[in-house]
Amino acid sequence: MELVALMPWWAGCLLALVSYLLLHGVATKGAVTSTQLGPMMTQTVFLAFASVGQYLLPLVCLFGAAMSAYGRSKRKGLFDNVVSSPSANALNNMSWQEFELLVGEGFRQQGYQVTENGGGGADGGIDLVLRKGGDKFLVQCKQWKAFTVGVTVVRELYGVMAANGAAGGFVVTSGRFTGDAKAFASGRNITLMDGAALLRLIKQPTAARVTQPPPVEVVSPNLAATPACPICSKVMVQRVGKRGGSSGNAFWGCSGFPACRGTRPVG
Repeated sequence: MELVALMPWWAGCLLALVSYLLLHGVATKGAVTSTQLGPMMTQTVFLAFASVGQYLLPLVCLFGAAMSAYGRSKRKGLFDNVVSSPSANALNNMSWQEFELLVGEGFRQQGYQVTENGGGGADGGIDLVLRKGGDKFLVQCKQWKAFTVGVTVVRELYGVMAANGAAGGFVVTSGRFTGDAKAFASGRNITLMDGAALLRLIKQPTAARVTQPPPVEVVSPNLAATPACPICSKVMVQRVGKRGGSSGNAFWGCSGFPACRGTRPVG
């Protein structure tokens, strides 16, 4: 049901119809024809599944389609409320789940195909996966009302992007970014969108969305200038030493830190 809910509602309805026709055809074929024990049991189980599944599976698909339609309606309602709201605090008056839905809808309006992950778990904290023109982009949403997003979040996204072969990434927050976060993202294939930038994205006129490119820039990664880790061969990221004799000096560190502590000098 959750998988069907990720599809457009009409796709769930179509899947319900196709599953009913297929299983109904099997269920009405007739009795078991084999006289051997093994094949006879297999046919019996299959016919029993088809008899029940011809009603159960389409019902599950229809529930999934209803969930998809409800989610679409909710995203559209959030988007319209923010567009029509004169208050700059509109982003802060929603839950983090609503914030993620809003961000996803904003990218949909820009022509991206959006998959909602929900964040956390094995996806490395990625909330949205965007696809456009054959490229994949990863999005982390940080709906922090009283905080700023630091460089750690941006660095983690960069590592996940490298591991997943993403063409670019976005960190979107209702708050602001620290200077270190901006410095790390500069020149890399990461776009930082604070609350003001997100509001501009959402409130951009519909006609402009169709005729103009998105008001965010994704810089292609310069893989030739990014070395590989000498230990595990993962993509490395630039960091600044905080302790000892290397304090204040830039160096290349493995994107798999702390599992891997490989380093290379800059330059």
